[in-house]
Amino acid sequence: MHQRYVLRNLKLVNEEPVDIAIEGGLIAEVSEAGGRLADEANGIDCSGQYASSGWIDMHVHAFPELDPYGDEIDAIGVEQGVATIVDAGSCGADRIGELLASGEQAKTNLLAFLNISHIGLLRIDELSDLAWINREKLLGALGSHRDAIVGLKARISKSVVKGSGIEPLRIARSFSEETGMPLMVHIGSGPPAIEEVVPLLANRDIITHYLNGKANNLFDEDGNPLGVLLDAIGRGVRLDVGHGTASFSFKVAEAAKRHGIAFDTISSDIYRGNRLNGPVYSLANVLTKFLHLGYALDEVIAAVTSNAADWLGKPELGRIQAGDRANLTLFTVEQRKTELVDSEGDRRITDQRIEAKGVVAGGNFIKCKVWP
Repeated sequence: MHQRYVLRNLKLVNEEPVDIAIEGGLIAEVSEAGGRLADEANGIDCSGQYASSGWIDMHVHAFPELDPYGDEIDAIGVEQGVATIVDAGSCGADRIGELLASGEQAKTNLLAFLNISHIGLLRIDELSDLAWINREKLLGALGSHRDAIVGLKARISKSVVKGSGIEPLRIARSFSEETGMPLMVHIGSGPPAIEEVVPLLANRDIITHYLNGKANNLFDEDGNPLGVLLDAIGRGVRLDVGHGTASFSFKVAEAAKRHGIAFDTISSDIYRGNRLNGPVYSLANVLTKFLHLGYALDEVIAAVTSNAADWLGKPELGRIQAGDRANLTLFTVEQRKTELVDSEGDRRITDQRIEAKGVVAGGNFIKCKVWP
């Protein structure tokens, strides 16, 4: 059994001061800071730090053998303050078992979207040949790993589909209807045109990269949201950031905010290259960009906690409650001038930044590495 310890002098996102006792891998008690838990042994002073439920990054690439879209699970997970990562289609049916097995050895909780191409990101044009989309293999992978697979992933942009056009998404839609698994759809350069892509998405499907600055994006030249986007929101399609190397624009994000087109989830689309060299670096870095855009701290943190947990059908991952598994992220909002850069090379200067300080996962307290 894990030893009991107390995280002292924390504050929740609503500024409520709390102490949190952890025992046996569970949250044993949450009480007012300085109250009944203050004199317990094995205390860790967390003064100045916020506590939220463990951050969830809904779009990462965590299969290190793949190049360029791969990285080590814990390097983009607990080491960066992220308790749960969701691999966004690195693997199709051929290798999803390997990915999930590696997750069992990690400190970070791992879930995954299954790429509809059985070869996954072995190539970066994995939907250019329809022979790589195999129904029987996909159904077999779902049958073996249903507990860890949260949906199906289809990357629908020119460099991925090439001459296959919109057909891979039509096939993905049929797979979704057959299996009951929602789709996460990557959008980017056309063809296919965004006006062809979005109408094929349904309630609980996710558009990732919704703030990309490419010509085929979801906003017109004046920054107004396209009708297909408004229609999609109306029927329950979710919006995910998926920052990545090439898929987040400050200008598009500012236009979206003006029009009230807010994110459902904020994710990083992190992998080795953009972690080490930017512009992503970490989920905390991405969250800081939205704080800079004028979103409130509680909105930003909800996007990587309760919003993501509710979509996953795991509401317990999005709350701090006695009796639940100990799943926490500790972080600060530092008053420090910092340069932020988007995927277009556009730069902004902020005077505050979010820094992850620690994670409680598997009952253990793990200190984070600080982002640049």
